[in-house]
Amino acid sequence: MHMMHDLYLALRRLQRASEIHAKRLGRHSGLTPIQLLILHSIQAMGEGTLGDLARRVSVSQATLSTIIDRLEKRELLQRIRSQSDKRKVHLALTESGLAAIQAEPALLPGDFLERYAQLPDWEQLMLLASLQRVAGLLEEGQQGPAELFDVKLEA
Repeated sequence: MHMMHDLYLALRRLQRASEIHAKRLGRHSGLTPIQLLILHSIQAMGEGTLGDLARRVSVSQATLSTIIDRLEKRELLQRIRSQSDKRKVHLALTESGLAAIQAEPALLPGDFLERYAQLPDWEQLMLLASLQRVAGLLEEGQQGPAELFDVKLEA
């Protein structure tokens, strides 16, 4: 029981730190972390579809579509119908979108990134692998977000 408490508390601390950074990011740029991640991902992918992007940023296509609508209204990106397959729509950053990701602070707090960069390579990789494993365990068999912290304790 004590280990589950500590595990939950560690996850909660990560969540809180993420929320605090998200608020700072929003005040500075007017963008949420997921919006900024999407813009960065579009730039990194080059040409890609909504489905490709949804897999890359780990959100459903329906959720992504709503976010894309907001970013398009702000003229940060545009939808471009594929010339070779009219059923496909690709996403591209506008000049404003490119300027936004160049001007924005990092997705993670700068002081965290500095401390992380000072760790030996093996420790950086270990932390990344551990976080990816935890995320995978939380997502496994998940039906929806409500199940995320629905832990059933055995007697």
